[in-house]
Amino acid sequence: MNDGCRADVWLWRARFFKTRSLAAKFLDEGKVRLTRAGAESRIDKCARPVRVGDQLVFALGGRLTAITVEGLGERRGPPTEARTLYSALPGG
Repeated sequence: MNDGCRADVWLWRARFFKTRSLAAKFLDEGKVRLTRAGAESRIDKCARPVRVGDQLVFALGGRLTAITVEGLGERRGPPTEARTLYSALPGG
């Protein structure tokens, strides 16, 4: 399963959300933009896969977050481990 990870699971592992169900609800509302291979789309289903190299843009807590997926992770680990799963985009 190295080719992708459910978007809700990834956002939860990367500690953007306290629970996977909160991440799933956020995604189902279409609040995340995904850029892959130069094509931009909106994630509207929580089961949609994210892959290493994908760029995600979303507003959370009044702040715009723009990141690149750097790893998929195996579990929801401590914050230091979660930060290795993504990097900030310039201007994000």
